[in-house]
Amino acid sequence: MKNLIATLGIAITLAGSSLAASAVPKTVTLSVPSMDCPVCPITVKKALTQVSGVSQTSGNFGKREAVVTFDDAKTNVGAITESTKNAGYPSTVMGVAN
Repeated sequence: MKNLIATLGIAITLAGSSLAASAVPKTVTLSVPSMDCPVCPITVKKALTQVSGVSQTSGNFGKREAVVTFDDAKTNVGAITESTKNAGYPSTVMGVAN
């Protein structure tokens, strides 16, 4: 009986980890109108990379945009926009893609 329980526990753990590994990353484009100098995207990027689940960020000063790739099982768009707001750069969602 103990072996069955142990085997079942391992199977559940492996099933859970394979589900997490199969999460599809999403990409969101943010409008960040308050980025008014060439150094601003660095601050925005730093704030975004501190959000758990964010895997990639880029900022475009000329367009005043940030593009963020994230795992939607670990974070959401609300947390991402909150991070830019907390860094002093409020943002709005321009689009979300898979």
